[in-house]
Amino acid sequence: MRLWEMLFVKATVAEVQRAGRFRRVRLQAEALRNAEWRPGQQVRIDVGAPGALAPLLRTYSVWDRDGDTIELQGLVHGDGPGARWMGEAEAGQAVLISKPKGDFVTRPAGYHLFVGEETASVAFGAMLRGLPEAERAASRAVVEIAGPEDKLALGGDVTWVERGGESAAASEGLVDAVRTLALPDEPGQAYVAGEARTVQAVKQHLIRDRGWPRKAVLTKPFWTPGKRGME
Repeated sequence: MRLWEMLFVKATVAEVQRAGRFRRVRLQAEALRNAEWRPGQQVRIDVGAPGALAPLLRTYSVWDRDGDTIELQGLVHGDGPGARWMGEAEAGQAVLISKPKGDFVTRPAGYHLFVGEETASVAFGAMLRGLPEAERAASRAVVEIAGPEDKLALGGDVTWVERGGESAAASEGLVDAVRTLALPDEPGQAYVAGEARTVQAVKQHLIRDRGWPRKAVLTKPFWTPGKRGME
């Protein structure tokens, strides 16, 4: 067995459902039963050809977890290997995945603010569901989407920002929506994820314009145009 294969779990695609640009994929593996998972964490999947000498890894946030099964909501966009794998996944298919990991998880706070676009909404849904009921009720989310077909059932108070055919990169619409958002005078805990330049712009607004401390703004840049290697 190759060394990298020892770091992964052999899983089986248990179910695939399609809704708009998202693909709901359930992966099952006995080794996942005792794996720790905190809402917001991710798994890495080998989306390369079976038997390849090296893995071709793509990272996905976990939407839900139930015993030996994890559920993903993959956004199929573009024509990269991750999009092709997600779009072509079928029940019964074997796949290598890592166990969930990552530190983009909720922290204790009076209220929580989630800001991002489609690529962040999967993590946000899991994080919102994992909050105690009182904290979830006090939380806010601002999520930018291309159109209504990209709405996931996040729960809680969500402001949806539709950009139409515009790019999600360096989105002014998302930042503007956060600027006009009514929030308590005291800072809460923010989770800002998605396209890297937009993440930075939202972070700077919260720190510079609203006076939030840096430690109260947790960021996770998933992607930016023309750059590989980001999650």
